[in-house]
Amino acid sequence: MTLRPSAHKQIHLAAHFPGVNNTTVWTDPQSRSQIDFTSFEHLARTAERGLFDFFFLAEGLRLREHKGRIHDLDVVGRPESLTVLSALAGVTERLGLAATVNATFNEPYELARRLATLDHLSEGRAAWNVVTSSDAFTGENFRRGGFLDRADRYTRAAEFVQTARELWDSWTPDGVSRPFAHRGRHFDIAGEFTVPRSPQGHPVVIQAGDSQEGREFAASSADVVFTRHGTLEAGREFYADVKERLARYGRAPGDLKIMPGVTFVLGDTAAEAQERASEIRRRQVSPQNALLALEQIWGVDLSAYDPDGPLPDIDPVPDSGLTQGRTRRGDPFVIAGKWRALSREKGLSIRQTVIEVTGRQSFIGTPEAVAADLDEFVRTDAADGFILVPHLTPGGIDEFVDRVVPLLQERGSFRTEYTGTTLRSHLGLPEPVWKG
Repeated sequence: MTLRPSAHKQIHLAAHFPGVNNTTVWTDPQSRSQIDFTSFEHLARTAERGLFDFFFLAEGLRLREHKGRIHDLDVVGRPESLTVLSALAGVTERLGLAATVNATFNEPYELARRLATLDHLSEGRAAWNVVTSSDAFTGENFRRGGFLDRADRYTRAAEFVQTARELWDSWTPDGVSRPFAHRGRHFDIAGEFTVPRSPQGHPVVIQAGDSQEGREFAASSADVVFTRHGTLEAGREFYADVKERLARYGRAPGDLKIMPGVTFVLGDTAAEAQERASEIRRRQVSPQNALLALEQIWGVDLSAYDPDGPLPDIDPVPDSGLTQGRTRRGDPFVIAGKWRALSREKGLSIRQTVIEVTGRQSFIGTPEAVAADLDEFVRTDAADGFILVPHLTPGGIDEFVDRVVPLLQERGSFRTEYTGTTLRSHLGLPEPVWKG
């Protein structure tokens, strides 16, 4: 996968709708509702104006809690992704529509039906971001509760995707329905699927995760990987590792697109961009949010600590239950050790440490510099493209579309028009082979 000097690899772009996350700056006067349809419409129309591949929605199946109270970012609600995207299908023409839907708390028949319906409504623009959960707290909202062992989440997800594809393939390309039957460890179903084969054959499957299990699942089952990595070198390592795994499943490197989630900050000068970026990070990580982030690792109440003071010298309390509904980051003792070491090395306070360790890969600079950096990541096989995670709802990518996209087009790195109608065509993905 060495770049030839004459090759000009194309960049893929997607827009993440900033919902209830630590990236969004809700205190900004330009920040608007995350559940009003006009917010979704604005970001989607801007992404389509910028010729992006797709619009990406996250999912939350339960309001998170911290110290027995609803997390501040969740109190405004978490709408259901496929419903929103079905509405957006009517106000966009080419933009892909990607929904995050959990493979742990849904069933293949019902979800395959909804995704195939969206693919028909949008004329071939649907995508499914497959996520999993071993969280019993979230499971309390469902009949099965939190029964699924953590080790089983990817085996269920892999069988879920396989089953959904069997359902989509139960209709022939010329419109004949055939009975289906699936007998497996997690699913035992049989019958007839109600939705004819959709324009893409199968909606595009996206997978998010950097673990070894996640990488293998992506290589075997995904069309796109939504990942995060902090440096060019880390991106190249991940890219090479996942692409190399594809051959074991009879797949070519181009069959899977790797698109890390990234942020960006623009300025007329490099100094102005850095100043803006620092201010945004300070607003994202308020003193209150800094302590909250620390408490999620330490598992104890740290409200008595000064956010502008040193990190606690006490050990974390694993599985304390202080925070509910958040994804575990790993071993709290290891994380606490790394944070302490960083704090000592650079002389950072609690807040400064959290700002440094929680920052997503960012592209900061003038529009020209950001365009060049994005191009370098893709040209040197650190990524196939990027999912932009803006800090404002819903106007967070306006400036990128107006100032960076034209520069990428001038470099020959990004399309100047849509050449196809389906999301698969935007991504350059092969059509799925019918396996009826």
